[in-house]
Amino acid sequence: MKKESPFLKKSVGSKPPPRKEMKKGGLGQRGVSALITPKPVRPEVQIPAPQVPVSAPVAVAEPPADSGVIEVVAVDIERSPWQARSEFDETALKELSDSIRANGIVQPPVVRRRADGKYELIAGERRTRAAIMAGLKKIPVILADADDRKAAEMGVIENIQRKDLNVIEEAEGYRLLREQFGITQEDVAERVGKSRPAIANALRLLELPDEVKQLLSRNILSAGHAKVLLSVEGERDRTLLARECAERSLTVRDLEKRVSRMKKPVAEPKKGTPDLPESYVRSLVETLHRHLGCAVRLTSGVTHANGKHTKGLLEIDFFDNDDLDRILNLLGVKVD
Repeated sequence: MKKESPFLKKSVGSKPPPRKEMKKGGLGQRGVSALITPKPVRPEVQIPAPQVPVSAPVAVAEPPADSGVIEVVAVDIERSPWQARSEFDETALKELSDSIRANGIVQPPVVRRRADGKYELIAGERRTRAAIMAGLKKIPVILADADDRKAAEMGVIENIQRKDLNVIEEAEGYRLLREQFGITQEDVAERVGKSRPAIANALRLLELPDEVKQLLSRNILSAGHAKVLLSVEGERDRTLLARECAERSLTVRDLEKRVSRMKKPVAEPKKGTPDLPESYVRSLVETLHRHLGCAVRLTSGVTHANGKHTKGLLEIDFFDNDDLDRILNLLGVKVD
C-alpha cells in the first residue's frame, strides 16, 4: 500500500513550551543572521553535494556551519507547529509545482531533524507542498540545527520577508513570538525590520471578531478597513459594517463616512414622557440596522407636562442612488 505524505496533516512535532519555561533573549546588533548558533560539524551532516543546485541562501539567514543540503523522503517531512501561514493560493501553487517538475527545486526548504528521525519544516512550506504536488519522491532540503524558538523566528521572518502572509497570519506570527517565547514588541520589530508601532497595529487586528478576520485573511477587506473598524465600539457593529463593506465593495473612505455618521450625536430630546421605552428604541434600531444594512437613528415622540407633543424622528442613511433604491426595495416602496 502506497505510503501517503503526512505533510498536509496535523503536525505531530513538538508543541509550544509552557510560558514559565520560556527564556527571554535578544539578538542585539547581530541581526537575523544570528538566529542559528554555529556548532561543530556533526557526522550525520557529512553528505555528498545535492543533485539540485542552490542558487541563493534562504531569506531568513545564511545556512549555519553545521547545516548541509540533503535529500529527504517526502513522507518523512512534517509541517512546522510554528507555521503562521494557513492560506495557500492553489493557482500559484500549481504554477510553482509545474516549474519544479521542469526545473527542480532551485532553493531548498529548511528543516530540522526530530528525535523520532522525521524532519520538521522550518521554512519553505509552499515549496514543499509544490514539490509533493509535482510528484517528487525525495526533496532537497537544508538541514539546520535550531531549537523551538529559533525555528519559530526563522519561519515567521522568512514568510514576512517573502510577503507570503496575509495581515492576520502576519499578526498571528508576531503574537506567537511574543507570547510563546516572551519577546517584546521592540524585539519583534528589530527581528523583522519593522517599527514598533507597525507591530502594535498588526497585533490590534487580532482584537477584531472572527468573521472580520476571515474577510481580512481572504483579502476581501484591507488593513485600512480594519483600522477604521477598530475605531467602532462593539463586535456586532464591527461585524455588520465589515459585511456591508464586503457585500457592497465599499472603499476605506466610504467606510470612514459610514462610521462618522454612526458616531454623530443624536439631538437631546426635550424633557417629557417618551412614547416608546428606551430599551425598545435600542432594540428597534438594531433590528432596522440589520434589516436595512445601513445606519439608522430613531428618536421617540415625547408628551410634555403641558400636554403638548413632540413628534418622533426616524433617520435612515444611504450612500448613493443605488443604495437608496436598495433600501426602498427592502421597505416595499415601488417608484416609477
